[in-house]
Order: sequence, then structure tokens, then C-alpha cells
Amino acid sequence: MNSRRTLMALACALALAGCAAGPDYRKPQVDMPAAWTPEAPWRPMQPQDSAARGPWWERFGDAQLNALQQQALAGNQTLAIAAARLSQARAQLNVASAGQYPQVGINARAARSRISANRPLTNYNSPNFSTVQSDFALGLNVNYELDLFGRVQRSVEGAAASAQQSAADFENTRLLLTAELASNYFNLRELDIELDVVTRAIALQRKALELATSRHDLGATSGLDVAQQQALLDNTLTQVDVLGKQRAQYEHAIATLTGTPAPSFSIAPSTAPIGFPAIPLGVPSDVLERRPDIASAERAMAAANAQIGVASAAFYPSFMLQPSYGVDSRNWGALFNAPSVLWSLGVSATQSLFDAGRLRAGVDFTKAGYEATVATYKRTVLTAMQEVEDGITGIASLDRAYQQSQSAIASARRVLDLANSRYDGGVTPYLDVITAQQSQLNSERQAAQLMGQRLQTSVFLIKALGGDWHERNEARPQAESDKKPDAS
Repeated sequence: MNSRRTLMALACALALAGCAAGPDYRKPQVDMPAAWTPEAPWRPMQPQDSAARGPWWERFGDAQLNALQQQALAGNQTLAIAAARLSQARAQLNVASAGQYPQVGINARAARSRISANRPLTNYNSPNFSTVQSDFALGLNVNYELDLFGRVQRSVEGAAASAQQSAADFENTRLLLTAELASNYFNLRELDIELDVVTRAIALQRKALELATSRHDLGATSGLDVAQQQALLDNTLTQVDVLGKQRAQYEHAIATLTGTPAPSFSIAPSTAPIGFPAIPLGVPSDVLERRPDIASAERAMAAANAQIGVASAAFYPSFMLQPSYGVDSRNWGALFNAPSVLWSLGVSATQSLFDAGRLRAGVDFTKAGYEATVATYKRTVLTAMQEVEDGITGIASLDRAYQQSQSAIASARRVLDLANSRYDGGVTPYLDVITAQQSQLNSERQAAQLMGQRLQTSVFLIKALGGDWHERNEARPQAESDKKPDAS
């Protein structure tokens, strides 16, 4: 009868083995818009979200940027930290997964000892004797937790989700690194163009100063014209140092991102044109699949949900199976004889009876942590929607602004030509020429700044969409506003 009850109890325990404490994870639903609200020249496209997010920066067609990105991926220390944390998370997953299997150990003992004859008696009719003897033992022992209530299962689920979260964090760090490097690089190139504009303006202003000085020496004009032109030249020369300081800061930032000491790093100035990639737009739900920060937030929810199961399993008893088998003998020669064999088989169980609410508080703590990860996930999705919309509207607006800036440059040149002609004819004062020169300089610098902002916004949008994409049958052609400004 006792054996039958034991078998029935064991059968009930095994039936519960498939049950895991705590709720099963279900990804929460978020409200997603059906489509973006793009302006021309955007056209909807379908990026392949399952494809690897490759080197998106190569779409700008700048060899220097490509080389810097590869250098950053190899030498950036922030990325190295993320890689180390990913390795830690994967190792932790292996640790948790090992709990699903028995832990087998071996123990051996070889000793020679003397037993005291004066030790306390266990029976007054049996006196103690002093003995000297050897003891040789060899055995195997097994420790295995019967995961009847899913504590180990939930621990593995949580560790797996954490490892996946670390992988997403690594991808997000990589995306942020490459985007920050591209942003700094484009800022630097925009300053190169501004410096080129200012340098050419200085050359023209020096010629104008020479002309004004010659006319003054001939008595054709007053000294005021010379002084005004000199003041304009001095102000323009000041801008060279200001722009140079800004450029050096971006150069130093790029050095740090690539893992290079700033004093030993430099980038030669360049005004070569940089292309604008045609960025495809899928439906908004694509962002949920493409953005690594959203994937990280979603995996954090899964890990937090698994912790609820781990905490809930503490309410139930834990069972440990600890069989052992071995041999023990006082004579080495008889160690492996049949009489030397020993073994044990049993199950130990522990159950908390009173803990003053500690276990309940632990479950409440994990549930609150899960709710926090849900809110973080929804906030990350909302932020992603905002960033994509900002990038879409920003590029469309900057395209129009840049096109208008080209018209402004052409108008400023015509004004300068007219001002020079009228001044030569004695119709207007030299102040009109000064004003026209300054207007042309401002227009060309504004065009350079708009080009830089356009590049920055492209990087921002690519980052907001989650990285690179696969080419489709057609791509948006480069608009006239995408071409390098004519700064002559």
C-alpha cells in the first residue's frame, strides 16, 4: 500500500512537470498608423526587413567616410564594451541552460587514521578500542532539480531573452556609432565647403580693396571706400578662424569614434560632392522589425516576464534528486569487490512555510518591473514614429530650401554685378558694393549649411528607419537640389 501511494505521488509530480509558474509571454499590441504622411518627392517602397542591415553609409558614395566607418567598427571602445556585454549575456544563458540537466560529479578519498580508545562510549557493555586503518573511497554523485513548477524553465527563458536583448543592444550601439560618425563627418565636410566659400570671398575682397585703394590714390574716391572694404575683409578673415575651430572639434570627435588619439589624427579638407541616397519608405510597422532599440525593448519585456515566473515558482516546493554510487574499502585491493559497493537514491524537498510576505513582495517587484518594460517599449515605439516623421518632413523641406538657396545665390551675384557697374559709373556709393558682397557671401554660406543639414537629416532618417535596406526595381533619381552648389 505504501509503495502504491508513493508511485501515485510520483505520477502526480511528473504530471505537473509541464506546468511553469508565472504568465506565458505575449508581446503587447501598440497602435500603429497605417501609413506615413510624406511630401513629394517621397514614394512608398517595401524594404526587406529580414535582410542584414549592411553598410548604409556606402550609399553616400564617399570613400573617405567608408574608410572611417570601417576603422570605427574595428577600434571603437563603446562598441567593444557592447560586444563584451553580449558575450557575458550569452555565457549567462549557457549557465541557466545547464540547470536543465543533471550535474554529475566524482569524488575520491584516500586516508589513514587512528581512532581514539578514549572516545565517548555508545554502549557501556562494548568498550572502545583504538584502531588504525585506511579508508579508500571512489564514487559518482548526481544533483538534479526536478523542475516541476518551471523555475528553471523560466530562468532559461529570461536568460535567452536577455541574450537576445544584448544582441539588439549591440546592433543599436553599432547603428548609433555609424550614424554619429557620419553626422560628424558631414558637419566637417559642410565646414570645408564654407571655408572654401569664405576663402574665395577673401580673394575677391582683397582684389576689391586693391581697386578701392588705387581709385583713392588717384583721387577718384574718398578714404571711406577703402576703410569700408578693409572692414569687410577683416570681418571675413575672422570667420576663417571661427570655422577652423569648429572643424577641428569635429575632427577630434571623429578621431575618438575611430579609436584614434586626437593629436595623431587628421582629415584633409575636401569639397568633393556627396550624393544623397534615395531612402525607401515602407509601412510604419516596418520600423518595429528594423530598429534594434525597439527589438531590445521588446526582449527586455520577455526577460522581465520570465522573472515573474521565477519569483512565482518560489511559492512551490523544490525537489532535488541526488543519487550516488561508489565503492568504499579499508583495503585498496578490495576496493572494487562487490562488498565494497555503496549507493543511495532519494529525493529531498524544501518548502517555505512562513516568510512574512517576502515571496509575495518578490512577485510584486517583478510584476512592477515588467510593467515598466512595457511602458519603455511603447515609449520607444512612439519615439521611433516621431523620428521617422521628422526625417521625412525635414528632407522634403530642406530640398525646397536648398533649391531656393541656389536662386538666392544667382540673385546675389546679379546684384553684385549691378552694384559694381553703378559704382564705377558714379551712380551709387561704395557701400552698395560692400552690401552686395556680403549678401553673396551669406547666400553661398547658407547654401553650404543647407546641404550639410540635408546630409544630416538623411543620416537621421536612416537611423530612425533602423539602418540599411535592399535595393528595389527603381530608386528616386537625384534631384537638382541634391547637386553640389556652384560656389564659383
